[in-house]
Amino acid sequence: MSSQDMLKNASTLASYNVLLQVMFRVLTFLLNAFTLRFVSKELIGVVNVRLTLLYSTLVFLSREAFRRACLSGGTDHNWRQVINLLWLTMPLGVLWASLLVCVWLWLLEVPDPLTIPHYGPAVGLFALAALQELLAEPLWVLAQAHMFVRLKVVAESLAMVAKCVLTVVLVVSAPQWGLYIFSAAQLVYTGFLVLCYFVYFLRFLGSGEANRKYFPLQRVADLLPSRVEGEPVIDWTLARLTWSFFKQSFLKQILTEGERYVMTFLNVLSFGEQGVYDIVNNLGSMVARFIFLPIEESFYVFFAKVLERGRDVRQQKQEEVAIAAEVLECLLKLVLVIGLIITVFGYAYSHLALDIYGGSLLSSGAGPSLLRCYSSYVLLLAINGITECFVFAAMSKEEVDRYNLVMLALSISFLLLSYMLTWWAGGIGFILANCLNMGLRILHSLFYIHRYFLSSQWTPLRGLRPSPLLLLALALSAVLTALSEGVFCCDGGWLLRLVHIAVGAGCLLGVLVTVLLTETKLVQFVRTQLLPRYGKKHT
Repeated sequence: MSSQDMLKNASTLASYNVLLQVMFRVLTFLLNAFTLRFVSKELIGVVNVRLTLLYSTLVFLSREAFRRACLSGGTDHNWRQVINLLWLTMPLGVLWASLLVCVWLWLLEVPDPLTIPHYGPAVGLFALAALQELLAEPLWVLAQAHMFVRLKVVAESLAMVAKCVLTVVLVVSAPQWGLYIFSAAQLVYTGFLVLCYFVYFLRFLGSGEANRKYFPLQRVADLLPSRVEGEPVIDWTLARLTWSFFKQSFLKQILTEGERYVMTFLNVLSFGEQGVYDIVNNLGSMVARFIFLPIEESFYVFFAKVLERGRDVRQQKQEEVAIAAEVLECLLKLVLVIGLIITVFGYAYSHLALDIYGGSLLSSGAGPSLLRCYSSYVLLLAINGITECFVFAAMSKEEVDRYNLVMLALSISFLLLSYMLTWWAGGIGFILANCLNMGLRILHSLFYIHRYFLSSQWTPLRGLRPSPLLLLALALSAVLTALSEGVFCCDGGWLLRLVHIAVGAGCLLGVLVTVLLTETKLVQFVRTQLLPRYGKKHT
């Protein structure tokens, strides 16, 4: 497959992933707004922080390293050995589940059973849901490596819809079940996910379509662990790379979910405060998660296939390096522009957004300040996602191992900063600590990218330099929307709120027109690579 074809597939995958994440976040957004009217903020804190942290930790530590290693190099693997390696996620998951369930039940503070009953069974059920999801891991990697872009969309869409429907029905009809509601919904979600992948591959393997695509597996039995005489059971090169990524993923998880670990293990916030912080955090990260994360995941696959891991840029195919450099520059410019827009408009519209979403429960107190700070953090989150996406795809095994030491230092500093800043500034301290650590990670990635392309003619870091006219438009928008908030929002009724919204809409329109006029290369990239209907015609 040529680099142009891989770019086309990666772009299509990113587009579908963005649409999928939009749906996920909108459904989650509406679901949280709905359940907030029926359950306490303490229950939301336990579910969205404590139990979700258990689930995400178990799943991430069990599979993330395998995913990154097995997707390196594209489809040029002995897939029987890869399948055998991927099935190791199950025993590893059981091991992590046993350890984490003990920690969650006996070492952490247990919620008051009178206000939040059924905590013990809920811990076990969330761990079971994580193990159930790991059953689909070999199929997920196969689908990603061979660019089955629609499978992920359909599977996760059906699973999310099923989860939301069950949650709404149980919250309305049996709110006294408490944590059992969310545990059952999580089990249904992972069950649908696994079912969709298995049904798809049961129909696909051995079909005419599989033969036309020269799919490396022919029978359903090939999806199970097996051994061929004269071959190693697993690919030991990938196994060693997996171990390197595993050490790194452990640290990355601490950085990614650091504030939840601090909240969970150090008890710096009550369960109710955790619930409010989590709602604000989810609201603030919606755009980051449904736009930046899918782009990062999809283009990691592209960079990993186009670039030769660990090799000097002069020793690689120059055509493919040129494409990678151009794509990196456009991606950096794209996330920078989106991040700046969110930062500028997030400041003036945080209070209004929280008041509409959750009423005085969220718009009073620290809620608006939390969301304003998070709007600035989104900019750093966007840049870091793309820079690390490239760095992780280009690093050699030895460089990955060295970077683990950097991640260790960042993890320790993040935990210390989170603890100290939270005692000083409450929930805002978590965001400040995240900003400082994200800034350090970005600096490391920028130095690596600069050195990587230093001996070549390409300078993709130019993507971090927006046009002066765009910066002027953003500055004017920041001033106008801040003045509008002071005059029109948010205690004067809906008419004045609509005036405030209209001011923001006009400013946003002006910024977008400026982007179209000054960032023509970016606009062309978005039209031809990220929008599916254009991608099919022009890529």
